[in-house]
Amino acid sequence: MTKTIIISNRLPITVKYEQERFSFQKSAGGLASGLSSIAAEGESIWIGWPGNSFEDDIQEVVKQQLKGKQMIPVFLSEREVKDFYEGFSNSVIWPNFHYFNEHIRIEQEYWEAYEQVNQKFCEALKEIYEPGDLIWIHDYHLMLLPGMIRREIQDIEIGFFLHIPFPSFELFRVIPWREQILEGILGADLIGFQTYDDVGHFADCVRRLIGKDAVMGEIKHDNRITMLDAFPIGIDYSRYEKSPDQKTVKTEIEKLKSTFSDIRLILSVDRLDYSKGIRERLRTLDLFLEKYPEYREKVSLLIVMVPSRDQVLQYQNLKEEIDELVGKINGKYGVLGWHPVHYLYKQQPFKSLSALYAISDVAMVTPLRDGMNLVCKEYVASRQDQTGVLILSERAGAARTLTDAIRVNPDNIYQMADALHEALSMPLTEQRARIARMQLHLKKYDIFHWAASFIERLKQVKSKHLESANPKQLHEQALPAYQQANKRLLLLDYDGTLVGFKANPADAVSDSELHNLIEPLLDGTKNALFIVTGRDRRIIDEWFPDHRVNIIAEHGIWIREHGEWRKLFDPDADWKEHILPILELYLDRTPGSILEQKEHSYAWHYRKTNELGELRARELTTTLNYFTHNMNVQILQGNKVIEVKSSLINKGLTVKSLFLERNWDFILSIGDDTTDEDMFRVLPADAFTVKVGDSQTDARFKIHSWREVRSFLKKMHEPSQSTA
Repeated sequence: MTKTIIISNRLPITVKYEQERFSFQKSAGGLASGLSSIAAEGESIWIGWPGNSFEDDIQEVVKQQLKGKQMIPVFLSEREVKDFYEGFSNSVIWPNFHYFNEHIRIEQEYWEAYEQVNQKFCEALKEIYEPGDLIWIHDYHLMLLPGMIRREIQDIEIGFFLHIPFPSFELFRVIPWREQILEGILGADLIGFQTYDDVGHFADCVRRLIGKDAVMGEIKHDNRITMLDAFPIGIDYSRYEKSPDQKTVKTEIEKLKSTFSDIRLILSVDRLDYSKGIRERLRTLDLFLEKYPEYREKVSLLIVMVPSRDQVLQYQNLKEEIDELVGKINGKYGVLGWHPVHYLYKQQPFKSLSALYAISDVAMVTPLRDGMNLVCKEYVASRQDQTGVLILSERAGAARTLTDAIRVNPDNIYQMADALHEALSMPLTEQRARIARMQLHLKKYDIFHWAASFIERLKQVKSKHLESANPKQLHEQALPAYQQANKRLLLLDYDGTLVGFKANPADAVSDSELHNLIEPLLDGTKNALFIVTGRDRRIIDEWFPDHRVNIIAEHGIWIREHGEWRKLFDPDADWKEHILPILELYLDRTPGSILEQKEHSYAWHYRKTNELGELRARELTTTLNYFTHNMNVQILQGNKVIEVKSSLINKGLTVKSLFLERNWDFILSIGDDTTDEDMFRVLPADAFTVKVGDSQTDARFKIHSWREVRSFLKKMHEPSQSTA
């Protein structure tokens, strides 16, 4: 049975070991509740940090304690917690993603710890993963993990969900390791965000930083499709809806009503953080009481602030500033028996929080930036009599769906003061209408709907991948046929097939791993191996000096067999002098583009350009098609490249003329672009033709990426090694 493996920074429980006894405290967050529905449908395992550091001799005991709970602990040292969690996660990613770059601390050791801890999570997964398992990774602490897993286990389905906002390009580009982060996230098959704004920001960063375009919510990366979508997270609606009926909550409600008997209560619930807008909320109250003095001694703001990172200096300073503001407002307006601000700086149990939701006339949820914010949803769900008013920041993800809230700019205290006046004077009929509509939405799109819809979409992506590329079928059919054959022809494309694409084509140099993979396939008695490429023969000759590697270069013009180069034909090149000025014009007009001049073709690369490159590529294609309509010239559009060559140059024609009259009992051809389709079409029906990527093809098989090509080539010679 396949299982769902949930991976997050923290386990849904905190493990403590004191006085030789273990204790387990459940997480108060909604994530564990929402994912419980997934766990109920089948086997699931949760991987995460248990919340504390443990000595080596205790770690194995902790593992055994958690095994029965279907949890796998990832142990972190105190140093790792400091540099990975407090450092990179919360001193680089958190401020940057919440638009507070002034709080960023760029430290190399933070980044190194982030890489190391993500790798620890990868190792933990590898120990329990079985083919067919679904992987669901959560949040900004583990953004490198999808890519790490993908490199280790290629035929795997990975979902990633970001719970916080994703920033705009201008902010995200500040992070020195921005490309590595994007590459890590793109290891997932499905990437979920809280809002469509976040989807757009991510797609924009991918396009501008690593040159990948999102088309209809899909990004083609490493010849594999990654899908993007928004999945706004909900709450456990029934828990909050029913909470006022609980005996313990009723007792709390009665206590609060006696305390605030003649006072209308404005509620503010937040973790201590500069992104939450607590200072602005206090300044709003000050302005409100100044502007609307009739509400003095009739209204109080109750601030519930949960301690957070209070060992960090900037958080200590923030708390001091909040303390001063509270004291100033209470000193300015307070009288005997009434304080305009009540201030609780501690974690509140569920019963107390539910009671506060139930009796508060207004909830002010006005973060400066928030991925979603569930406090506003919990407040609305708790209003059994459907009274109450929600004031909500337009910069919270929840503002996209809770449209019946009074929406405000959290930096505009004048607007917020007027919104507070509107809320306190709103008729009950309007309050009930607004709350009822929001409750209807929250009830339908609760935490369980969120979790189920994400998993369902991930399964759809998996099905789509299985339809488009099933490496298992290729392995099952091709590997035995290869072992049984005595006369084998291997035709392998280079860029995008044996190596990944590079921003500068000259950097796609063959590496030692590739040479080690090819070496066992250079069996001269049985194998004829050819690299069939559009590359210039001089470059490819340098990269493969071993003369046992045969090469067909420049799409079929040149061939190297047994170390000797010969030209197969000499097509007319008069067209080049007419085309070169056009290409040079676009080279000048497009910063970052590169013109590769081959003996019989030109290739205009725009992988290193920004979004201007796509515009110029479309213009150039149109221009070239116009100028070459009466020439024997072919315009090829590849992966961030436009190539112009003689229409007489064709991989398929070369392969057909050279090889098909010979009596092969095994033919393998692998390639990733349109020029390889010519080769696939001329090969016999029983040849093993393999397309790298998800696009339309005449090949019999598909494979996801060049990394999977390497994995397949490795397996081709493993059986012979095992029998040796």
